[in-house]
Amino acid sequence: MWAVEMAALWSCVLVAASGILAIDTPHPRNSTLYHLTKQLLEKYHKEVRPVHDWTKATTIYLDLFVHAILDVDAQNQKLKTSVWYREVWDDEFLSWNSSMFDEISEISLPRSAIWAPDIIINEFVDVERSPDLPYVYVNSSGTIKNSKPIQVVSACSLETYAFPFDVQNCSLTFNSILHTVQDVDLAFLRSTDDIKHNKNAFLNDSEWELLSVSSMYGILQSGTGDFAQIQFNVVIRRRPLVYVVSLLIPSIFLMLVDLGSFYLPPNCRTRIVFKTSVLVGYTVFRVNMSNEVPWSTGSTPLIGAFFTVCMAFLVLSLSKSILLVKFLHDERHSGQERSLLCLRGATDADGPGMDPRAPHAGLTGSSTWRDQQTQSGALNEVWLQLQSINSYLRTQDQVEQQEVEWLALLYRFDRLLFRGYLAVLMLYTITLSSLWVLWSGF
Repeated sequence: MWAVEMAALWSCVLVAASGILAIDTPHPRNSTLYHLTKQLLEKYHKEVRPVHDWTKATTIYLDLFVHAILDVDAQNQKLKTSVWYREVWDDEFLSWNSSMFDEISEISLPRSAIWAPDIIINEFVDVERSPDLPYVYVNSSGTIKNSKPIQVVSACSLETYAFPFDVQNCSLTFNSILHTVQDVDLAFLRSTDDIKHNKNAFLNDSEWELLSVSSMYGILQSGTGDFAQIQFNVVIRRRPLVYVVSLLIPSIFLMLVDLGSFYLPPNCRTRIVFKTSVLVGYTVFRVNMSNEVPWSTGSTPLIGAFFTVCMAFLVLSLSKSILLVKFLHDERHSGQERSLLCLRGATDADGPGMDPRAPHAGLTGSSTWRDQQTQSGALNEVWLQLQSINSYLRTQDQVEQQEVEWLALLYRFDRLLFRGYLAVLMLYTITLSSLWVLWSGF
């Protein structure tokens, strides 16, 4: 009996405690925020532009912060940037009196539950990559604030002519894809000067440096109507120090070494070996340079053009030296063959007169006549030898004279190449210095 009474007592205590907890803990359906959200969205139609007067345009205020330059693809003409994008507009159907809702002046609502502008970036060439932020902030006057980070992969006309002192100007153009300016207008959330010079959000530790973000408002006229658009021009420049150390200075040293090879004689075989070694160095440097220099179909870097010209001078000088050595070798070889043929011919012609045992010598039987004949044969032999030596010396003189003429011609051509090479090197140095000065002036 006592156990039954205790069980009934504990049941009463539990019922009373649960009632007290139910009174002290408010139900979510009875909260002010819940009632406010329900009241705002209960009869809201997100398919309709949020204005009471349909002739009044909805103004979207845009803002952009460049956070980082992720990639500059010169070959495919694409720029990848990380930006912080903000848009603000007024929704006339989402306003309330904050005094009636516990002084709540701002709430968050699902972006999918309200009307949102169809703003796009015209230069998009890839899928937009941004974290999914499903909520927007709405204040009591109906002003909606939507902010989100975006990784933008946009098309950009990238010029690599002045590499590594290049400055790039890429635009991001925002406009409504469907609504004309009579329905949706655009405006700046901040002043254009503040947008242009504010770099606080930029991560200034990459290869690229942010110079400015200029902005302008315009009207895009098309066959379907006039569309409001805002264009942000992102101006960036490359930090060239690493390329100056790894590319420009070694290339100038290599050109100076090649320039010094012109002081070797043109007909020297050592010059061919030296220039061949320099050509191998050019080739290796060119391969390494191709991995670091950005190439595009629209423009060629100036360093690549100068390097190609210097390689052409090197190949031309090397080919000239090879042809000269081959020509001189052929001339000397042919001259020696002609001299040997002359000597051999003279010996053959002198053979019968030198033989004292000729048949007619035995027939005379006179010793005096034999002595005279012997002296006459010796003189003929000496005369023929002198003629062959004279012919040989004349041939050698002709060969040497041809060598002198060719050497004089090639020396002049060599000096011409040297001056051209020196002019190219000076122009290369002056151009790079000028580009560096212009780069510093931005």
